[in-house]
Amino acid sequence: MKKILFTGGGSAGHVVPNIALIEELLSTGEADVYYMGTDSIEKSLIAEWKLPYYEISCPKLVRGGGAESLKRNLAIPAAFCRAKEQATEGLRLIQPDVVFSKGGYVSLPVVFAAKKLGIPCFSHESDYSAGLANKLLAGKCEYVFTSFPETAKKIRRGKYSGAPLRRSVLHGTKAESRKKFDIPFHATTLLIFGGGRGSAAINAAVRKHLKTLCENYYILHVCGKGNIVESNLKNYRQFEFIADMGGAYACADLVISRAGAGTIFELLALKKPSILVPLESASRGDQIENAAYFTKKGLCYTLRQNELDNLPKAIEKALGDKKMQERLLSSQYGCGNDVILREIRKFLQ
Repeated sequence: MKKILFTGGGSAGHVVPNIALIEELLSTGEADVYYMGTDSIEKSLIAEWKLPYYEISCPKLVRGGGAESLKRNLAIPAAFCRAKEQATEGLRLIQPDVVFSKGGYVSLPVVFAAKKLGIPCFSHESDYSAGLANKLLAGKCEYVFTSFPETAKKIRRGKYSGAPLRRSVLHGTKAESRKKFDIPFHATTLLIFGGGRGSAAINAAVRKHLKTLCENYYILHVCGKGNIVESNLKNYRQFEFIADMGGAYACADLVISRAGAGTIFELLALKKPSILVPLESASRGDQIENAAYFTKKGLCYTLRQNELDNLPKAIEKALGDKKMQERLLSSQYGCGNDVILREIRKFLQ
């Protein structure tokens, strides 16, 4: 049996697209699947798949100034060498036929080590502007697949594929999902979430206007671990996490979320109207670019974090925008799994 090793982590956005491809490979049984990552979010997300997991330690660039940041960044070269040695040890043990990276700092030592061992590598860039990791490892990959067509033209060995998407997310049904979440079939429903750990800013804005919003809408609010608050509003449903995001999407007439590329492409594939609230701090600005790109095309709305007090008006405007809904129905953004897996399978035959 051929072997494929996935890598990527540090955030859910660097893991969930890998899971989309892992789902398909496991369903066909065409390869043994392994994962290499750190003791971070990727480890917990991959645990439910019961895959062999090889853990390494990996340094991360600290963005921003200050003496502490400088001190930590100066230690990166030595830490990277140690991480590459760990990755090499794991690769020799597993002996994969292919390595697939989702970018991010976790993937760098793995791809560098795999290239030196002569193992074919692929990567995927979700955002409009390529991240630092994919820029650094592009020359070591057969292809760097991209979610945006423009990105493929700007990165070495770029190949436009579209975004890897979980098939399970794309097949929820409204009637079954609304029954599951106890929401009347014809009630206007908002799905609100802020990424894998939730968003304090979005949570605060929703709860500030909660009574007003619940007079007009049912709300599914995925607020993150430890962020549920006491409420007796009958139209308000709170969750730390929803495993069945396909069902949650199927319930929604409008989605309010961060602007991670994976989320955006799920919304576009499902033709869901949305209000995107880009992450601005602790970010290189990729979510701002992602949101601006699709807002310019009239496929979503952007609400900056300092504008969240206008959330009720923004919701009303987005729900009433019939032209946006028409543009979504005619848009061609879909699932990139087939393009990516076609190239990988050439090395798994």
